[in-house]
Amino acid sequence: MDEEIDVTEAAERIKNGAYLLDVRENDEWETGHAPEAEHIALSTLIFDREALPTDRQILVICKVGGRSAQATTVLRQSGFDAVNVAGGMLAWAQSGFAVTDSYGGEGSIL
Repeated sequence: MDEEIDVTEAAERIKNGAYLLDVRENDEWETGHAPEAEHIALSTLIFDREALPTDRQILVICKVGGRSAQATTVLRQSGFDAVNVAGGMLAWAQSGFAVTDSYGGEGSIL
């Protein structure tokens, strides 16, 4: 089982049904996120885990990969098939993948 993948592999897995979880804080999420992502801030993840799917892989992303690595560890210890997305949203945006804000416009990464 992978512990970490790059954004290109993440995008491919999303196309094949993986769940993208963004664990950044609310202001970061609102300013810019991957359109396919769902949001649960790392600070509330321990309380909101029941909202996560158990039937597919969870790809965890943050700004650069530190918080998502922490979240991935917590999720894996709780029995989820979770993988960290290396480079985070900065790498996602730099690779040319879409970033949207909370209003459906073009987003940016805080």
